[in-house]
Amino acid sequence: MQNPIYTEVTSCRDCYKCVRSCPVKAIQIKDGHAMIIKDRCLYCGRCVHVCPNNAKKIRNDVDRVKLAIQSGRRVICSLAPSYASEFGGREKELLTALKKLGFSAISETAIGATLVTEALDIYASEHDGKCPFIGTACPSAVALVKKYFPAEAAMLAPVPSPLQTHSAYLRHIYNDDFAIVFVGPCVSKKAEADETPGYPDIAITFAELRSWLADEGISLDEIEAEDVDFIPCKAGLSTIYPIEGGQISSSSIWSGNAIRSDALAFSGMEQLMSALDVKEVPLEYFMELLACEGGCINGPGTDGAVSVAERKKKASSHTLKRLDEADLFKGDEEFARKLLAEGYGILHAASPKAETGFRSQHSEDEIRRALVELGKLTKADELNCGGCGYNTCRDMAIAYLDGMAEVEMCVTKMRKEAESKVDVLLRTIPMGVVIVDSDLQIADCNTNFLEFFGDMEEGFVDQSILQMVKGLPLERFVPFADKFRDQFYLSHPGQYRVHFKDKYLRVTFFLVESKRLLGAMFEDITSPTIKRETVVKKAEDVIQKSLETVQQIASLLGENAAETEIMLNSLIDAFSVHGTGEGESDFREDEGGDLT
Repeated sequence: MQNPIYTEVTSCRDCYKCVRSCPVKAIQIKDGHAMIIKDRCLYCGRCVHVCPNNAKKIRNDVDRVKLAIQSGRRVICSLAPSYASEFGGREKELLTALKKLGFSAISETAIGATLVTEALDIYASEHDGKCPFIGTACPSAVALVKKYFPAEAAMLAPVPSPLQTHSAYLRHIYNDDFAIVFVGPCVSKKAEADETPGYPDIAITFAELRSWLADEGISLDEIEAEDVDFIPCKAGLSTIYPIEGGQISSSSIWSGNAIRSDALAFSGMEQLMSALDVKEVPLEYFMELLACEGGCINGPGTDGAVSVAERKKKASSHTLKRLDEADLFKGDEEFARKLLAEGYGILHAASPKAETGFRSQHSEDEIRRALVELGKLTKADELNCGGCGYNTCRDMAIAYLDGMAEVEMCVTKMRKEAESKVDVLLRTIPMGVVIVDSDLQIADCNTNFLEFFGDMEEGFVDQSILQMVKGLPLERFVPFADKFRDQFYLSHPGQYRVHFKDKYLRVTFFLVESKRLLGAMFEDITSPTIKRETVVKKAEDVIQKSLETVQQIASLLGENAAETEIMLNSLIDAFSVHGTGEGESDFREDEGGDLT
């Protein structure tokens, strides 16, 4: 099955923005394309949001849900509590729409959250109020611990996530064959469904749901709302779970005091990674971890057009309103104790374990050699600019050794190589070359250019002089500098020939960067021109003698020699390059002939 997040290769443009945004650098650059590595990925969805070309995609599972419904099998929707922040004010319309899509029944994922909280409360009450665990509510946070903080994996709470627990509870109380489809803000729930089939069977995001509703022509603004009941009943305080600190707030052990040291909440990958970098062994407090900043209400599958403040307000208001209602789910102590005792066994799955298979160790010598390959010969070369997506050049070198990065990702190395190639080209090319900016100031040039236009003897110009020339106005050297300005706005700059002082030059313009940098090559064609002049001189002698002969014949035959004279004179014009006086230039368009 395709990964929950994948790359549309044809749309990937080598910007490395996904590498920069990925908190764990789970993206491999291969042949210039950014590929997500399953063993490393947390499925937090950051890369999807930051990709400027929409090359990162979330797997669409709507067709799988449709097939489940069309099969005739009963399909229950496990609706995430953050639906209140996503569809606030239209909850009834949403439930009606879900029924119209074909769901047999709808249950709140928060039922599972209630059971998770109840199980941990039982543990804390039986252990002097202590619950030294890392919360497992967020699959991305669990993956972060397993893969990048393996030493802390043993501290993950011994209970599955609220969604997995909810799925197990539905199967427990209904004891029937049905499919469970999660609908919510989270991409990592897709990975959870892949890893523990049936708990749930399928997961789709709110974004996928919106697209599905649109395809079916169902509008929440126009639909006639009906009374749709949740099964087995409505959830209560645990509907606050999608907000940072929501799990702690729903606990009977921790919710009594707003200021606590035995239960701490963190959200956002940076906070999570900082919180997990703990030195206390063993852990002495509970840590609630949510990968998305602010909580699940800010998940990758939500409507980004709505501010997080508005979403938080809607979620909080929904929970406050819910607490005033009757017949709310109060928990199930028997099942909660079973959950605590069996843990992930209730899903017929193993508890989360440390995953370190993708990690590799490199010696200092290997890292140093990799840095050299990246053009970092000295410590001063390690700019740590972050252009490659990694925080430091050393991190980039390690990624390169791991096969996760390519040399071409190093911006400074590529720039230096490009500059070096340009320098070699300018130094060795037999023609004079100058590159100017839009203000007609010299950006770069070579020695041949200065020898042509700078009145400098061959061999006198060195690199120091070339550096001094950069930034000077072109008109100080070239009397036809105004011709350069015209070329900036041509899609195909032209080729011209010019007689400058005692030389004949062919000038070829080329765009380096449209409307910003323009180059010109000056080729000395003086020698071929001198050869032409010799041909022209001999042609003139022949013409003169021919004219005398023709005139004599014409006087005898009565024919006019004017036509012959015109034809011979055209031969002279064809081979002539008309120049001007010393120190001036004659700038003429070259139609493509090589003037030889």
